[in-house]
Amino acid sequence: MAHHLRFFFEYGVDTPLWPGPSDVPALDSPYGYPCAPEKLPITAVAGNELTRLAELYQSSLDWDHPTGPSPWTREQQESFRCEADAALEALRRELGDGWTVEDRRG
Repeated sequence: MAHHLRFFFEYGVDTPLWPGPSDVPALDSPYGYPCAPEKLPITAVAGNELTRLAELYQSSLDWDHPTGPSPWTREQQESFRCEADAALEALRRELGDGWTVEDRRG
């Protein structure tokens, strides 16, 4: 049975992982909705990195003025993108062939 995850960051959410293909999310996923990294067959190191990045992402929004510009510098944005790319690559490697991880970042 093939498993499908979507990878994207959302404000107020502590994981970048969501079950199901983008057109039919699996609300009854055994991995949660959104997916709890600790419920996936990945190492604690990979799960902790995904959680760290989701928490870091929260600082990219000016919570006092959400419609304003991000408080992150261009360098911080690029660094985050590179770290997220590496985490996605590691996640795909750890999950293996029975999983599809769709990169849904904008």
